Amino acid sequence: MAKKVKVKLKTHRGAAKRFIKTGSDRIKRKQAFKNHILTKKAQKRKRQLRSVSVVSHSDTGRINQLLEGLGV
Repeated sequence: MAKKVKVKLKTHRGAAKRFIKTGSDRIKRKQAFKNHILTKKAQKRKRQLRSVSVVSHSDTGRINQLLEGLGV
């Protein structure tokens, strides 16, 4: 009889490049609107977009599923 093999979980590589897990199990992300067409945006706005923000509580479940294979 064939031996049953457990399938390894794979991490979604796009999500792994975009999200970072913190020590307190929260997920950090980069803010949007900072890639192009920056000339018309105010200096203050661009400066504030530099900071990282935390993913909202309602989205953490979905992102955790994508990052499952990391084992973090």
